[in-house]
Amino acid sequence: MEYVTGIHKYEDVCRSAVTLGKFDGLHKGHQKLIQKVCAYAEKEGLKSIVFAFDMSPFYQNQTGLRKGLVTNEERRSLLEGKVDCLLECPFTKEISGMDAEEFIETVLVKKLHAGYIAVGTDFRFGYQKKGDFHMLKAYAEIYGYEVEVVEKERAYDRAISSTFIKEGLAKGDMELVRNLLGYPYAVRGTVVHGRQLGRTLGIPTMNIYPAKEKLLPPNGVYASRTAIGEKLYEGITNIGIKPTVDETSKILLETYLFEYEGDMYGKEIKVELYDFERPEQRFGSIEELKDRMEQDIETVKQYFKG
Repeated sequence: MEYVTGIHKYEDVCRSAVTLGKFDGLHKGHQKLIQKVCAYAEKEGLKSIVFAFDMSPFYQNQTGLRKGLVTNEERRSLLEGKVDCLLECPFTKEISGMDAEEFIETVLVKKLHAGYIAVGTDFRFGYQKKGDFHMLKAYAEIYGYEVEVVEKERAYDRAISSTFIKEGLAKGDMELVRNLLGYPYAVRGTVVHGRQLGRTLGIPTMNIYPAKEKLLPPNGVYASRTAIGEKLYEGITNIGIKPTVDETSKILLETYLFEYEGDMYGKEIKVELYDFERPEQRFGSIEELKDRMEQDIETVKQYFKG
C-alpha cells in the first residue's frame, strides 16, 4: 500500500476510486465505504484511495490535543493490504479555507483524477462545510466522475459513528466497541522497563506507554489478547497509574500473558482489550495486590473459556 502524507506529495496520474473522511476508528461504516471503493476500483481498473483528513493541526490550533480512536500509524496498519493508497491530508488553514468547488476541481479532479467517489450521507467539505454529496453530484457530469452516496451502517438502533464508539469506550463497554468497530479495540506501544515488581510476584508484565493522542477506556483491569508476531496470547491488562506501588500522572499499560516466556523489551506489541473486569484501585499492601491479581487472572481465564 502506498502511504502519502500531504496532498502535495501525491503525484500519481492514474484514474482513481476514492472515499473521503476523518476515518477515526475505521469502524464498520467506514469499512462499508472502503469496500465500495475497492470493488469499483477492481471492476474498472482504477486505483483505490482512502483520503483521510488528519485533524490534529486544526485541533491543536483550536483546543489543543484531541484524542482519537486510532492514531495515524494504527489507521495505516489497519488499511495495509486493503487499498492501493492511504493519503493523509493535514487539515491546515490552506485546506480548511478552500472553497468546496475549488476542492472538487483542485484536489479530487486535478490531483486524484477521481473517476468514482464514495461518501457517506453526512460528508461535508470545503470552507464552512458548504460542500456535500449534492454538490459532488452536481459537478459529476462536468468533471466526468461517478458519485455513490452510502447510507450509514446501523447497530443497536443507532447509526454507527465515532461518537457512538467513544461513548461505549468511556463506559468500558468493550463488547459494544468491538461490535461497532468490527475488530477488538487495541493499544500499541514499545515495551519499556519497569520496576519489575510483577516479576518478583511471579506475574511478569510487559509495560507500554500509549500514544498521547490515543483515546483510552477507563483505568482498570481488562481481559486482553496480545499480538506478538503472528500469534495472539491471552492475558490480563491493567491500564492506569499503579496507585498501590508507584503512583504517577502518566498512564501506563501493563499486560501479563498466561502462556508466554520471552524478552520483548524495545519491541512493539499490540494489546487487544476484550472485557472490563474492574476499576483500578489502591490496595493496603503488596500482598493484597498480589491476591487480587491472582483472582483477576482466574476471572479472565474463565472469561476466555466462555
